[in-house]
Amino acid sequence: MSGRAQLMWDEAVTGYDFGPEHPMDPVRLDLTRRLVGALGLDRALDVVAAKPAGESTLRLVHREDYVDAVKAASADPGAADQAYGLGTLDDPAFAGMHEVSALIAGLSVGAAEAVWRGDVLHAVNFSGGLHHAMPGGASGFCVYNDASLAIARLLELGAERVAYVDVDVHHGDGVQAAFWDDPRVLTISLHEHPRTLFPQTGWPEETGGDAAQGSAVNVALPAGTGDAGWLRAFHAVVPELIADFRPDVLVTQHGADTHFEDPLAHLAVSLDAQRAVQVACHELAHGYAGGKWVALGGGGYAVVEVVPRSWAHLVAVAAGTPVAPETVIPEGWRQEVFARTRQLGPMRMTDGRWPVRWAEWEAGYDPADRLDQAVLAARRAVFPLRGLLA
Repeated sequence: MSGRAQLMWDEAVTGYDFGPEHPMDPVRLDLTRRLVGALGLDRALDVVAAKPAGESTLRLVHREDYVDAVKAASADPGAADQAYGLGTLDDPAFAGMHEVSALIAGLSVGAAEAVWRGDVLHAVNFSGGLHHAMPGGASGFCVYNDASLAIARLLELGAERVAYVDVDVHHGDGVQAAFWDDPRVLTISLHEHPRTLFPQTGWPEETGGDAAQGSAVNVALPAGTGDAGWLRAFHAVVPELIADFRPDVLVTQHGADTHFEDPLAHLAVSLDAQRAVQVACHELAHGYAGGKWVALGGGGYAVVEVVPRSWAHLVAVAAGTPVAPETVIPEGWRQEVFARTRQLGPMRMTDGRWPVRWAEWEAGYDPADRLDQAVLAARRAVFPLRGLLA
């Protein structure tokens, strides 16, 4: 097995473009790739492209009629069928939509295949993590659910247990739905509470279908949760479940929209806390999944200040060459940022909050605290179903 990590990349993914007024600006992908290069991370990585997901792969998760609808909208955006979530404000149809969405899915599936084969221990596709797409429809800026497709491919290849951890600010509803009745897949989502944020799902009581009770875990965090609360919630729920489940592969989704500067949500997490969770996921993969780790991107709409730094840290952690938070960002990259966006890029790879500290759950909890209430609700809903103490 190669000790090197694999970065899945094809610059054609920047064609995933819903238009100039849409918050999901593909410049975030281009700037991330350029920052990864500027930081010298290519020396520690194999940068690999992959074929777009084909029809049979897409149908591991998506219905045939939906794939046909995406193809039709891709060929004629004006004729998009809104019954499939296409041609809407969230998911405007655009020419070539099927092709680029299938490419992103193919990169995540390729990452899963490389890790399963043992070509590499870790593989990253920061263009992926499109976790809202449903088997029969687009949703929340997501056309094909590459995360679900990667997991489905792992199961097809023989994986008996796959754990999926989603730390995007939005609930990982599409992945949960895809594996709702499959006990081979453990889905864990930490997200802003559904009372205050799309998609209004991800309540702690959502614990899996009748055939897979305890296979879905939802930690619904109160709006305004910051670094200490976010990390406390993660460490109070995720490691114990992963240690119990012992997955063959760990798949993680690292939406950067938990950040305090993100314009579409209401958590108050820093880049430094995001990096801390990336490090924790890396450690969980090595502790309980034989090191097998597939890491994906996701949401993130502060496209200059936050997303490139967060995902460059993710790539660095996966490559085994973590970037120190105090690292000064190369001036050449900042010049690229200004040339592309007329914005000033950030100066350092930190928000100035490193090291981030939090209180361990084992030290005790406050039943009157809203963050602790959220953690306790998740633990009480799922832990007994898995034979664990809540």
